Amino acid sequence: MYCIVDIETTGNSIKGNKITEISIFKFDGHEVVDEFTTLVNPQAEIPYFITRLTGIDNDMVRNAPTMKEIADRVIEITSDCIFVAHSVNFDYNIIKNELKLLGREFARKKLCTVRLSRKLIPGYHSYSLGKLCSALSIPLTDRHRARGDAHATVLLFHQLLRAEGASEVFKSFLNARSQEATLPSSLPREVFDSLPNQPGVYYFKDQKGKIIYVGKAINIKKRVLGHFYDKSAREVQLCKETFHIDFELSGSELLALLMESSAIKHHYPIHNRAQKRKIQPYGIFSYEDRNGVKHLAFNKLKMAPNAFHILYSPTACRLYLEEVCKAYSLCPKYCHLQENVETCSHYRLNECEGICRGTEDISNYNSKVMAAMNELGSQRASFVIKEKGRHSKEESFVIVKNNSYVGYGFFDKEAIINTNEDLEAYLISQQSTLETESIIKSYIGKHQNKVIPFEDEMIELLKIG
Repeated sequence: MYCIVDIETTGNSIKGNKITEISIFKFDGHEVVDEFTTLVNPQAEIPYFITRLTGIDNDMVRNAPTMKEIADRVIEITSDCIFVAHSVNFDYNIIKNELKLLGREFARKKLCTVRLSRKLIPGYHSYSLGKLCSALSIPLTDRHRARGDAHATVLLFHQLLRAEGASEVFKSFLNARSQEATLPSSLPREVFDSLPNQPGVYYFKDQKGKIIYVGKAINIKKRVLGHFYDKSAREVQLCKETFHIDFELSGSELLALLMESSAIKHHYPIHNRAQKRKIQPYGIFSYEDRNGVKHLAFNKLKMAPNAFHILYSPTACRLYLEEVCKAYSLCPKYCHLQENVETCSHYRLNECEGICRGTEDISNYNSKVMAAMNELGSQRASFVIKEKGRHSKEESFVIVKNNSYVGYGFFDKEAIINTNEDLEAYLISQQSTLETESIIKSYIGKHQNKVIPFEDEMIELLKIG
């Protein structure tokens, strides 16, 4: 026995989405044996755009029964039935969540007529209910009303039951270990099956092929499946919009993290939250004024000539320069921590030896600035991180120069690499950001043995297995 269901809702997120109309046909495979259809008072406002789509407004549902009042009937008519709907996860999860709020349990086996249609009647451009009914000459009246859509789904389901190979397909879809009910209705099973159990980056794409989410994983297939099992509102909406999934192998978690960060900033996917901010880098640099005094200053990186240190906010730059002032007895005025003053009077810094008051020799002060720059410059690390490749005959690497992420690459283990330039021929250049800096810093803290100084002997070290 099957219960074929369609609902209309207020159109909010899953947890805030309230049912405004429900229609359930109890179907024995040949004919409808019972029906329950009613408007539902959602006890919430119905947005105007939903009213335009469905025709259901606040006045229509004002005197309708609430979900609490119809809960017994919904549970009773669907008991001992397989729950069927077009894009089943949406209807099922809304109903289950509404009943859960009432303290009622709801668990039914599920079948999705979108996924069944893709399998049993392949080749159609669209599997939306409207387009499918039009293509199959199934009458569909009262579109976007629960009874009209549910009745059309009954007629579609009737055809699917009698399609060639239906028995085996239905059996496999209802298998307790089958993932069919878990996969997004618009995602072909073969796309999911093609995903590898390897590290890399994956891309969820919408109907137009636009990337809507980027993720990384040590095991791509397992992580993607985790999205489909997650019933949070955000994940359900993401899966509903997913029509295709692409991927890139990385060989390691480090490369996956770096590739994910780059892809998010490049594609700016609508369903990604983290790493989408474009954080402005700032450079610490030095210049000499007309009196011959060397200054330390900071500015946006593109405006900072020969910057010897990069930070990601004016506040971080100021705090950094304060530490330099303390350590080398420099003047806050000439480190641009105080502007438009004759002499320094910084409330935290009093190590200045008088350059701003004319009591310290300029050459002596400049030598302190140079000492600071030399010391800070020596802290600028340049190194390579060696990691696994995407397959057994390949290696991967990450290059950092002067504390700045340069990029990553892959090379065959049999490749002839005699110089650093040979290695850099395989480099895929990347942008250094606050996120990549954090990723690499965290990695180094755990895998110091994989960090190789960017020097002449580096090539030999890379060849050590």
